[in-house]
Amino acid sequence: MIRTANRLHTVEEYYFSKKLREVRGLIAEGRPVINMGIGSPDLAPSESIIKSIQDAVLESGAHQYQSYQGLPELREAVADFYNLKFGVTLDASTEILPLMGSKEGIMHISMAFLNEGDIALIPNPGYPTYTSVTKLVGAEAKYYNLTAESGWFPDLEELQEHDLTKVKIMWTSYPHMPTGATATKAQFKKLVAFAKKNDILLVNDNPYSFVLNDSPASILAVDGAKDVALELNSLSKTFNMAGWRVGMVLGSAEHINAVLKVKSNMDSGMFYGIQKGAIEALKSGQEWFDKLNELYSSRRALMYQLADKLNCTYDADAVGMFIWAKLPEGSKSAEEFIDEVLYEKNLFITPGTIFGSNGEGYIRFSLCVTEDKIKEAISRF
Repeated sequence: MIRTANRLHTVEEYYFSKKLREVRGLIAEGRPVINMGIGSPDLAPSESIIKSIQDAVLESGAHQYQSYQGLPELREAVADFYNLKFGVTLDASTEILPLMGSKEGIMHISMAFLNEGDIALIPNPGYPTYTSVTKLVGAEAKYYNLTAESGWFPDLEELQEHDLTKVKIMWTSYPHMPTGATATKAQFKKLVAFAKKNDILLVNDNPYSFVLNDSPASILAVDGAKDVALELNSLSKTFNMAGWRVGMVLGSAEHINAVLKVKSNMDSGMFYGIQKGAIEALKSGQEWFDKLNELYSSRRALMYQLADKLNCTYDADAVGMFIWAKLPEGSKSAEEFIDEVLYEKNLFITPGTIFGSNGEGYIRFSLCVTEDKIKEAISRF
């Protein structure tokens, strides 16, 4: 009998992998399930982005192995984008590393900086992959609380009272997933100061900055942040390129080089055509962002109506492509609630508990659903 590695006993199959299999089974039975659970953009990239990849596949060398660091012009495009949108200056040759989606960056960073027995500070609620990757590399996941009362920002003074000597990484994500909370520059400064004081690598996961957000921000805009911080970003949500798998990690040359040591042993470079499409995306004008936000704004207004139907409350100032909604007092647990809605109303909504214990009592709606489908969902109540 061939046994699996012990590390597999520390994790389970990703929630959406299991739940969407269940949802597909219901659809196969002929049930009209509307999926409001996952944040996979249902819109297409711009015509110019699509044309760029079409043209690129005919270029000489397009189908060969590519550089582990990506095309120089892609890194230049990322640097220009960060300078324009965030006021952050980056050296394209040493401080930017393209990724095949920012999700792989979570693994690469963890492998580069976490030893067995080290601790990673993880937000509760927060993206589940932070926990699973931490466990897979043999480190310990330690959670810090985020609550609505604190604006979904950590109590750094309370954290400072704990023994932090084994903490190597602190994961943050602002705009926050799943709640849509944002962080001010003053709050980013506090995070950077906390990381410096405790010799912690701060990693801000930042893929939602441009969806329904009037004030995109990067933690790297804080003076001295590169000393202790990395930032992950992605083209998935901003440019409707989720399936293309294009992301990037940004920070000091020293930290980026450490991640590159891992990444260069894991793949053989991103497909040339996808890189050319990414370059075109990063050059998009303001009209692209305005149109995207106009569409999501219309969807959000309808989704608020659905949340109201369910007697949920929500923060109208939250950003991103989700609605984080609090269930009414006396409701069933989040998972029982969403299963009841799934089987009685053929509507799949994400339970807040998959993001941590502080997600109990909350559900999450995705805006990656057409207005007609949202209206249909409302009519079912």
